[in-house]
Amino acid sequence: MEGAGPSRPHRARVEWEVDVALADTLTAVGTVALARCGGRPFGTHLFSVWPGASFAATAFPVRCAPGDNLALHVAVAQAPPGSALVVDVSGESEYGYVDEILAVAARARGLGGIVLDGCVRDVAAIARCGLPVFGTGVAVREARPEAGGSVGDQVTMTAVGPVPLAVRRGDWIAADDDGVVCLPRGQVSAIITETMDSITREQEIIDAVCAGESTLDLLGLDPSRVSGWEGGPDGRTRRAGARPRSLGSLREAPGRGGAGDQGRSRLSPRPAVGDSYRD
Repeated sequence: MEGAGPSRPHRARVEWEVDVALADTLTAVGTVALARCGGRPFGTHLFSVWPGASFAATAFPVRCAPGDNLALHVAVAQAPPGSALVVDVSGESEYGYVDEILAVAARARGLGGIVLDGCVRDVAAIARCGLPVFGTGVAVREARPEAGGSVGDQVTMTAVGPVPLAVRRGDWIAADDDGVVCLPRGQVSAIITETMDSITREQEIIDAVCAGESTLDLLGLDPSRVSGWEGGPDGRTRRAGARPRSLGSLREAPGRGGAGDQGRSRLSPRPAVGDSYRD
């Protein structure tokens, strides 16, 4: 989708009861790491309306009648500030369910963002508004606010894989340029703990790669399974089933990705996380 918006993640106003620390942590680690460690990804058909949009917030489910967005207007008025609307459009995606008026109203109420299994319109205006909105595309056709729907009840969204994704009120939603992920209630703390460990391991691998190590060695991969493999740059071959290299030894070895090495990754440091979160 075209359009340009603010590069800073949208954060709901802090004067309301919002777990800002948790939202900031989920936004910082990103959807890729969360999906790898237990977060449930939404379908790959969802895109951010403007590049760089991101948010993390608790879900407020909405179900719209086909081609109708009355339930969205009700949800914007009723959803707790700091939450995000997760919208099931009942399979009729080719309407512009979210427009400039709804986006501005949601931003004014301090909502964290909107994710919908349908299209939006007024893309440039939504980008200027700065509300993170994720949908399936753009549709000029207007949704009518007449037919009803529901708010606050569980909705079913299209997900990666054959099983639809059930989203309940209070589940955590994280969204960025890589996609949208749901963290079910009661599993948030465990997912965050595993995610932080995964990020640490990934950073160690990146540091080792920057120091000249091969991903084949670091990950214990068997290149002989690939036709045309002729060995590494030095002509060496790798035996099948070899174990991954120890990253701990790489951290301690001089000149191999230590803190002072020029080859060290310049990715952002691991974000600080509290001891626990209340799911």
